[in-house]
Amino acid sequence: CAGEENWVDSRTIYVGHREPPPGAEAYIPQRFPDNRIVSSKYTFWNFIPKNLFEQFRRIANFYFLIIFLVQLIIDTPTSPVTSGLPLLFVITVTAIKQGYEDWLRHKADNAMNQCPVHFIQHGKLVRKQSRKLRVGDIVMVKEDEKFPCDLIFLSSSRGDGTCFVTTASLDGESSHKTYYAVQDTKAFHNEQEIDALHATIECEQPQPDLYKFVGRINVYHDRNEPVARPLGSENLLLRGATLKNTEKIFGVAIYTGMETKMALNYQSKSQKRSAVEKSMNVFLVVYLCILVSKALINTVLKYAWQSEPFRDEPWYNQKTDPEKKRNLFLQAFTDFLAFMVLFNYIIPVSMYVTVEMQKFLGSYFITWDEEMFDEGTGEGPLVNTSDLNEELGQIEYVFTDKTGTLTENNMEFVECCIEGHVYVPHVICNGQILRDCTGIDMIDSSPGSSGKEREELFFRALCLCHTVQVKDDDSIDGLKKNQVSRRSCIYISSSPDEVALVEGIQRLGYTYLRLKDNYMEILNRENNIEKFELLEVFSFDSVRRRMSVIVKSSTGDIFLFCKGADSSIFPRVKEGKIDQVRSRVQRNAVEGLRTLCVAYKKLSAEEYRNVQKLLQSAKLALQEREKKLAEAYEKIERDFILLGATAVEDRLQEKAADTIEALQKAGIKVWVLTGDKMETAAATCYACKLFRRNTQILELTTKKIEEQSLHDVLFDLNKTVIRQNGSLTRDTFSG
Repeated sequence: CAGEENWVDSRTIYVGHREPPPGAEAYIPQRFPDNRIVSSKYTFWNFIPKNLFEQFRRIANFYFLIIFLVQLIIDTPTSPVTSGLPLLFVITVTAIKQGYEDWLRHKADNAMNQCPVHFIQHGKLVRKQSRKLRVGDIVMVKEDEKFPCDLIFLSSSRGDGTCFVTTASLDGESSHKTYYAVQDTKAFHNEQEIDALHATIECEQPQPDLYKFVGRINVYHDRNEPVARPLGSENLLLRGATLKNTEKIFGVAIYTGMETKMALNYQSKSQKRSAVEKSMNVFLVVYLCILVSKALINTVLKYAWQSEPFRDEPWYNQKTDPEKKRNLFLQAFTDFLAFMVLFNYIIPVSMYVTVEMQKFLGSYFITWDEEMFDEGTGEGPLVNTSDLNEELGQIEYVFTDKTGTLTENNMEFVECCIEGHVYVPHVICNGQILRDCTGIDMIDSSPGSSGKEREELFFRALCLCHTVQVKDDDSIDGLKKNQVSRRSCIYISSSPDEVALVEGIQRLGYTYLRLKDNYMEILNRENNIEKFELLEVFSFDSVRRRMSVIVKSSTGDIFLFCKGADSSIFPRVKEGKIDQVRSRVQRNAVEGLRTLCVAYKKLSAEEYRNVQKLLQSAKLALQEREKKLAEAYEKIERDFILLGATAVEDRLQEKAADTIEALQKAGIKVWVLTGDKMETAAATCYACKLFRRNTQILELTTKKIEEQSLHDVLFDLNKTVIRQNGSLTRDTFSG
C-alpha cells in the first residue's frame, strides 16, 4: 500500500538520519532549513538601506527629500538646511527607534535559538542548542518543556503511548489535549530502542494550518516489507506547545525553524501603519495638491506680470547674457520649483517629529503602567512595536467566543434522559438513584427488561465513547479531583464536556477506570469490572458534530457507540423514543444547557471487517485523506438506535453580563460566536445581557434557507429592520 500513491509535493525523512534499508525506494536527498527562528526584520548589513527604503515610502519623508534636493540643485529663496535638518532628525529618530525594537527581537530570537535540547545520537542522550536541530533528528522532551520544533510523536513514558499537551501559545486553548504515539514505536521507552528504529516518513510540505497534517510512516522490521501507518494531526506535536502530566516523550523532527507551523503563522514583518498615520497621509496629499496649485498659479502670474517689457527687466535688475539666452520652459520650471520651496512650510515637518517622539515615549508609559502588571505571572506589558500605540482602545467591534470566555468552561453534569426517563445524579436516597419527579415528560413506571438493558447500554456508551484519560494522582495542574467517586480518579480531557459526562455517570453508578493495553475498563453498579477492547475511535470534528467508538465486549459482541449534537444524531436514527428525547433536549436547550444525544448499533464480525477495510484505505491515503475519511464515517455512522440525551451546564463567568452591558454603553458592538444549539445560544445571550427582553431577534438559519432562497430571507430581514427603525431615513440606515 505504501508505494501505491505518491505526492508530487511531498518530503521523505529518514528517522535518525539512518540510511534506507536494502530494497527501499531510491531516495533523492532534500535540503531542509535548520531550526533557527528569525522574527527580526533587519540584519547588521541591510539595516541602513532597508530602513531608509521603508521610511521614504512615507509620503511626507519622500516629499521633504524632494524639496531638499530641489534646494540643493536650484537657486532658491531659502537655505537647503531648513529642509535637510528636520528631515535628518525625523529619519534618525525613527531609525533609532526601529533599530532598538529590532535589536530586542534579535535578543529574543537568540535566547530561543540557544535553548538546550536533548538529542539522541548513537544510542546516547546529547544536549545541543535548539538551532542545531535538523529534520530527522530524534528529540527527547521532558514534562513542562516546550517542543523545540514540529515533531512526530514516537513514544512516551506513559504505557498507553499518549501524552498531554497545552497549546495556549498557539491557539489560546488552555485545556489539555491528548496526542497519540505511532502504534509500532510506542513500546520504545529508552534511547537504545529508539536509536535502533529503522523508518521513513512521507509527509506534505509545510503549511500553516495548525489542525491539518497528512503523512505516513513506513517502519522496517528486519528485511521484511515495511509496515505503513497513517500519520495525522493527533501524532504531530507542534513547536510552542507544552508537554504536561507526562514524564517524557520521544519524537522525530519533521518541520524545523521557519518551516514550523508556528513560524508560518507569524504575521508578515512589514511595517504596520496606524489609522492616524493613514489619515495624515490623506491630508498630506490634499495639502500637496494645494501647494502644487499655488506654485502653478504663482508661476503663471509671474509670467503674466513679466509680459510687459518694463516689468520683465526693470532698470535696477538688468538680465545678464546667459539669463537672456536661457530656455523659457526651463526657466518657468525652475521658477515653479522655487515657488514650491517658498510655500513648502504649508506641510509641517515638526508634526512628524512630534508624532514619532510621542509614539516612542508612549511605549514606555505602557511598560510602566502598574495597573497592567499581572501579579500571578510577575510580568508587565511588553511593547514589541510602537507603530500602533494610538490604535489601542479605539475598538468598534468585539468578537467573543462563548465557551471559556463568557462562561467558566467548568462543566457540570445536570441530568440525562434515557428513553423518556430522567436521571438526576443529585437525587439519591439510601444509595438508590431516584428518577426526577418534577420532569414534565417523565415516565413514572420503572423501565421494563428492555428498558433496563437500554439504560445499561446508555451508561456504558458514556463510559466508553470519549477520549478522557485517567490519572491516579492529586497533583495535576489546573484539574480538580472528584471527591464523590467510589474510586480515586482524576480525569483529563481536551474537552471539559467529556470530563463532566464521565464524572456524572460515575455518580449514577458506572465508573470509567482506565485504558490499558487497548482495553477500556469500567466498574458497574454491582462493583464488577467490565472490559471492552477499543477497536476504533472516530474523533469529533466540527463538521460531523459527533464522535464514535467501536468496542468489543468480553462476550464478543461488537458495538458502535456514538454521541453528538441532536442535529447530527436524529437524522441517523432508525428506532428509539425519538419524540420524548427530542422534547427533553429542546427543553434543556431553552434553559441554556449544553445537550448531547447518544445512540448505538451492534455490528456483526463481517460488518466490522468491512468497516476496517473502509477505514484503512481512507487512513493511508495521502491525497484528500480528510474527504475520504468523512465519506467513510458517513457510510459507517448510520442506522442507529437512539438511547437518550445528556445535559451539561457551563456557568457564566462572574461579571460577564456587567462587562457586556458596559461595552454596549460605550458604543462597542459585541458579537458572540458559538457552535451551540440556537436555543442554548439565545438563552446564554439573554443571561449575559447581550439580548434584552425587548430585543428584536432576526433569524438567519439553514432551516429558513431551505424553505426560501437566501435572497428572500435577507430581503425579509431588511424590511423588518427598516420597519422597526421607522424614524431613521434610508440614507442614514444604508450604512
